[in-house]
Amino acid sequence: MAPLIYLDDPADGRLDEFRDLTTADRRPDRPGGRGLVIAEGTVVVRRLLESRYRVRALLGVERRFAELADDLADVTAPAYVTSADTMAEVVGFHLNRGVLAVADRVPQPPLTEILAGARVLAVLEGVGDHENLGSLFRNAAALGVDGVLLGPGCADPLYRRSVRVSMGHVLRVPFTRLDDWPGALEVVREHGFPIAALTPRPGAVELTKLPSVAGERVALMLGSEGHGLSEQALASADLAVRIPMAGGVDSLNIATAAAVAFYEVTGRG
Repeated sequence: MAPLIYLDDPADGRLDEFRDLTTADRRPDRPGGRGLVIAEGTVVVRRLLESRYRVRALLGVERRFAELADDLADVTAPAYVTSADTMAEVVGFHLNRGVLAVADRVPQPPLTEILAGARVLAVLEGVGDHENLGSLFRNAAALGVDGVLLGPGCADPLYRRSVRVSMGHVLRVPFTRLDDWPGALEVVREHGFPIAALTPRPGAVELTKLPSVAGERVALMLGSEGHGLSEQALASADLAVRIPMAGGVDSLNIATAAAVAFYEVTGRG
């Protein structure tokens, strides 16, 4: 591990990649965006260190670096040690997790690479809330989903809040964007994945029957938090699937619905 570097000046230029995260942490295609992957807390930093994303630098209080000592044994990126107050002044808010790491983004894998060897996929349309997206990735990792395909209107999985809410699992679950929508769904289908659209509409197949209807492979398609899947997406699916619910309740939060569906189709139900 590179030596710890002790700093007490919040204006130190070496900390610029951590500065004003509430406004500077954006997708690289947005004005002013830095396009960095940012991990918060020891658990998420560990997952970043284990991932394919190259760590550029770390910032934290001394106690957190002591907790990460074994994980940082082979890391050569600079590790800046400061007080909690100085850290808060740099990042723009109080960070009770006590440690941050920044890393470079890496190219997304091609669609065919994700499809190869996968059994269960999640296909998302219009999931624009970063925290819901992070929760969905955490559920995907926990329940054995092999990859996530992002259609139009989806938030950035590598935005700081998404990474934090996913507990770093967004760094583990393969994902890629589908620029050709819904045309790319035909490629998914050609690779042996029937596309099952999750919807509360009457007439949809009950989720518990999906494994026998769809077969071993399946791509579960989920829509936006407010309106669900578009008519275009529903028309592109091979079948519609619903989660049976008690009377008077017509839908679930997207991440919750995804967890229920993942649990069923991955054979954990």
